[in-house]
Amino acid sequence: MKGETLFLKVVVILIGIPVLGLCIFGLPSLANYLHYPVLIGMYAAAIAFFFALYQTLKLLSYIDRNNAFSELSVKALKNIKYCAITISILYAGLIPLLIPIAEADDAPGVVGFPIIIIFASIVIAVFAAVLQKLLKNAIDIKSENDLTV
Repeated sequence: MKGETLFLKVVVILIGIPVLGLCIFGLPSLANYLHYPVLIGMYAAAIAFFFALYQTLKLLSYIDRNNAFSELSVKALKNIKYCAITISILYAGLIPLLIPIAEADDAPGVVGFPIIIIFASIVIAVFAAVLQKLLKNAIDIKSENDLTV
């Protein structure tokens, strides 16, 4: 099991590196084109994204330590769910600010890209909520079985 979780940890880190690069190099170069509230919203979403990645790494470490069926795992999944919801809300709030930019530059992709992020975040939030509920139920069943034995 350690091999699979190590692979997933590497994948999580590899997912974070391009986003970090965009935050360091990409967004400052877009400051001329985007309004500051848009940039602040994007950086706030990036903070939520990195916190979700950190929670994912914590969850994988719990799995490594054979502690997957614990309240700590449920809490990590709950935090991932809240991060995904936060990202969706932030990007939904950014769309009205991006519409004038898209109309001025005749670039509909400026509004389309945040919609993709919103839907992906919603999918992740729902998936984390389902996993959280399943894990909570499994923990409850396990604790009942431990008490009856």
